[in-house]
Amino acid sequence: MGAERRAAELQTTVEAILTPAVAAAGYDLEGLQVTKAGRRMLVRVLVDKDGGISLDDVAVVSKACSKALDEADSTGGPFAEAAYTLEVSSPGVDRPLTEPRHWRRNIGRLVAVHIGEEPVIGRVTATSERGIELEADGVRRSATYAELGPGKVQIELR
Repeated sequence: MGAERRAAELQTTVEAILTPAVAAAGYDLEGLQVTKAGRRMLVRVLVDKDGGISLDDVAVVSKACSKALDEADSTGGPFAEAAYTLEVSSPGVDRPLTEPRHWRRNIGRLVAVHIGEEPVIGRVTATSERGIELEADGVRRSATYAELGPGKVQIELR
């Protein structure tokens, strides 16, 4: 089996272990990356929730992930024979807005997005199960999630 295939299988295995652990702690798993870092493996976990996350939240998720990985390793899990480093953080402002929950968490923020082929910069004013509402240049616009490309929060200096 090739190295790329083993890496993909390891990623899938770790994701299957951590997704329910993160959800049970009350957070959303927004990203996961498993890479080799010298002799160790590096497990980077990105989590978020409505209202954002604090350092205390990072500690809670870190403990939940560590416990889940340790329990899996006790039965021959992915790191039973290998050392790993666990990093837990929030996705950051540069994360693309691709899921309805991402848009919901950014109501009130200025975003850049393509609606169909048209680039739009506007403030997210509302979200629903179907899509979002933006105010761009004083005009309210609606778009379904299917019409939206990935959005990007714009940094505003006040």
